[in-house]
Amino acid sequence: MEQRLSAVLAADMVGYARLMELDEIGVLSRQKKYRRELIDPEINRRRGSIIKTTGDGMLATFESVQDAVQCAVKIQQAMSLRETELEADQRIRFRVGINLGDVIFDEGDIFGDGVNVAARLEGLAEPGGVCVSDIVHQAVQDRVDAPFRDMGGQRVKNISRPIRAWHWSPQSGPVRTAPDISLQQRVRFCRSADGTNLAWASTGEGIPVLKAPNWLNHIEYEWTSPVWGDFLSETSQKCQLVRFDQRGNGLSDWDVDDISEDRMIDDMLAVADAAGLGRFGLLGISQGAAFSIRFAARYPDRVKFLVLLGGYVRGRMLRGDAEAEQFYEASRAMVSAGWGSPSPLYRHFFTSCYMPDATPEEGASFDEMQRISASPETALRIMEMNAYVDARLDAQSLQAPTLVLHVKGDLAAPISEGRATAREIPAAAFVELPGANHCMIRGHPGFDEFFQEIGPFLREHSD
Repeated sequence: MEQRLSAVLAADMVGYARLMELDEIGVLSRQKKYRRELIDPEINRRRGSIIKTTGDGMLATFESVQDAVQCAVKIQQAMSLRETELEADQRIRFRVGINLGDVIFDEGDIFGDGVNVAARLEGLAEPGGVCVSDIVHQAVQDRVDAPFRDMGGQRVKNISRPIRAWHWSPQSGPVRTAPDISLQQRVRFCRSADGTNLAWASTGEGIPVLKAPNWLNHIEYEWTSPVWGDFLSETSQKCQLVRFDQRGNGLSDWDVDDISEDRMIDDMLAVADAAGLGRFGLLGISQGAAFSIRFAARYPDRVKFLVLLGGYVRGRMLRGDAEAEQFYEASRAMVSAGWGSPSPLYRHFFTSCYMPDATPEEGASFDEMQRISASPETALRIMEMNAYVDARLDAQSLQAPTLVLHVKGDLAAPISEGRATAREIPAAAFVELPGANHCMIRGHPGFDEFFQEIGPFLREHSD
């Protein structure tokens, strides 16, 4: 038994069981060909050693981190040019994860935390991509001609600490730079009433505003997202913006027993207290509107005002709308069948509903953030909670000034739900925004208009 520092490369084939079911002989023949002509020669050329192989993957070690990364990138670049004559869901594609750490070598096998992290990074990689740990990225960032994108800290199975990850794929474009104001962010943790650990952060100065959880969050990755980065930057220019990853996703605890409306309110209170907020505003986007309303009704002395964007007071299953119910069932089916799938069907479904005007880069970023922010099981639990949320009675009791904004062509939350929200709140004003996207994205209709509206509102209620 020997322990030494090594770069560990973990790889597996995407959809191996499905591919084998379709064509066992063909898949095995092609896999052997790629091993013989590409994979094994490249590993040998980079002075790597294959420790073991399985039906759908392998573990290899390298003395040099640079060799490990260059080997993985070279293999994935070559693989992206193969099998182009086949349909996308029939192609052999690999995911690769690379980590640097102490590794125990024993009887022809390897063990230890360094190996476990490499395996978890492989699971975070896109099909055809390479995912590396932060220590690997620091070692190679100026030595490898491949643009790695910061995925932020990631919660992975059976590892208690967040793992910061970086990702490359053959289709990677220029790396998007996080806005300068993101440098203010320091991720902190607090505990909710039931002991769940929540990751939160604060940026900007001025009147404090707590952002309620909406769909899936990742307070680090969002900064480099073309969907969220500019929105968060602009908001942080106008106030002290406090954000957190809701339970079950992002950097907060993933393995939680209770995902419910009441726990969301508890979580908002825990973050507000941890951030030292006395009286503050609430920013509720999409599902966050209902949670903001419920929080304000329960803790009226803590809330100065509410800004609600693209929100609703009743979930899809409580609207008596057959089309809304069908959308919910279709969404559940797509998450169950397609979460993390290489098939573009899942991406197209959500992007076309939430951001019909999105560019391919924006749509891909939206899809990736969902994939890396939560497990499919958690996504389904959050989706169910949102479908049955009901904040109508709470809305009727609100006295805090409220600005309700809604995009005219929103498909994910129809503008009729925005108007219904404003009608339920006695002190609400309603603003219709142009556009069709559920999210506010710079360069699309509604983005500039949103900030033109909330600027005077924030100043009015800053005292």
